[in-house]
Amino acid sequence: MATHKSAEKRDRQSKARRLRNRMNKSAMKSAIRKIEEALVAGSEEEAKSALQRAIPVIDKTAAKGTIHKKTASRKISRLTKRVNKMQALG
Repeated sequence: MATHKSAEKRDRQSKARRLRNRMNKSAMKSAIRKIEEALVAGSEEEAKSALQRAIPVIDKTAAKGTIHKKTASRKISRLTKRVNKMQALG
């Protein structure tokens, strides 16, 4: 437990940041889950539209520092490849 004034402030800031990061990450995961559900269901149009909605969410999560910029890029790339592969097969 923090006892110094500065340590108490740092603790408050950490809690606020952790909640903010958790909220951003949760939104990102939900967007990704919608793409994966559409892929499993075999719905090309739904997967494509879910991907278009998810890309800005993933980018924003990286811009806010919750995840690394390259992690976001990798996630977007892999999801795009999966959606494109589905379209090529269908």
